[in-house]
Amino acid sequence: MKVALVHDYIREFGGAERVLRVLVDMYPEAPIYTSFVDRRSNAYQKFKDRTIHESWVGKLFSFGKLYSPFRFMIPWVWGVHDLSQFDLVIASSSWYISRGFRIGSKTKVICYCHTPPRNLYGYQTAINWLGMKWGGFLVNAYATIVNHFLRLYDFKTAQEPDRTRSKMVAGVDQFVVNSENVKRRVEKFYRRDSTVVYPPVMVREIVKNTKETIRGDSFLIASRLVESKGLLEAATAAKKLGIKLRIVGSASGFSNIEKKLKDDLGDVVELLGQLTDKELWLEYAQAKGFVALAREEDFGMTVVEAMAAGTPVIAFNGGGFKETVVDGETGILIEDTDVLTLEKAFKRFEEIKWDKEKIQKQAGKFSREIFEEKIRKLIGS
Repeated sequence: MKVALVHDYIREFGGAERVLRVLVDMYPEAPIYTSFVDRRSNAYQKFKDRTIHESWVGKLFSFGKLYSPFRFMIPWVWGVHDLSQFDLVIASSSWYISRGFRIGSKTKVICYCHTPPRNLYGYQTAINWLGMKWGGFLVNAYATIVNHFLRLYDFKTAQEPDRTRSKMVAGVDQFVVNSENVKRRVEKFYRRDSTVVYPPVMVREIVKNTKETIRGDSFLIASRLVESKGLLEAATAAKKLGIKLRIVGSASGFSNIEKKLKDDLGDVVELLGQLTDKELWLEYAQAKGFVALAREEDFGMTVVEAMAAGTPVIAFNGGGFKETVVDGETGILIEDTDVLTLEKAFKRFEEIKWDKEKIQKQAGKFSREIFEEKIRKLIGS
């Protein structure tokens, strides 16, 4: 069976790229088709040994952050890719849609949907166009117009392919999603059913590499440095309670939150920047607890990674966190992310006697091995 993989773009190595990396390992002969590649990025280092086909349209605006304002070109970005020679195409899809390429009449398309594009359907994103101070009205007007047409394209390419044509624009034969949370979105926005296969977390490797680690007294956050992740609220609550907070991650988009954290909360917050996987695993294991405050997180792999290291979490009771965290057993779920709620959560955290083995057992439900088994079963190989 001739297989191809499709992915939004190769620019940063986040949760979606971790899924792609496992798919690449499962299908080592499969080429990757994408909109563009940032060859200076850490993501490229993970895939540079594979055959990658960029869209020549996407390459035109891959410099800097032009891919965002030029997203009205998405239909042309994918339309230049001809995948009609493949029996199976697995599209890893989220912000840049990753559908609409050309396929043959017998090509089967499986879409692993991390989420329908958040910017098209009113969910918070790392770059909030409405909050930009310069040219806010014009940017908002532009985004409103562009997003209207992209929603039409997004819906059309999410439907089943028209098999009456020899070379057609790809739809989706089968949706696979990363959580029950995203399953509801796919049903709502695309009117399609889907199968939940949780993303592959390196549970076995994390357990092995953190076995002898001694736990410290700091709390940990692993996140892009953007407003939507609740970093300022967590740091403010930590300061009021005298709690040390370590943050792994780098700035994204136009956010100035890194400066705010350094200037206003630098006495309790330590910014660690980007770490390797093994360095991050050790941070999980050394942390007293892990904090994840994003609202409507699609899935949230970092929470499961922390639990794999035996570390209890404080997470917002929404999105994918509701599916991974057991309140009172593997962590604490909170109904809001304001400072008062966080103070109460930190205090409750101290009152609970956490069971490391129970926490790691819960993480095991989201392992890479289970992901691979379910994907192969779906594909029939």
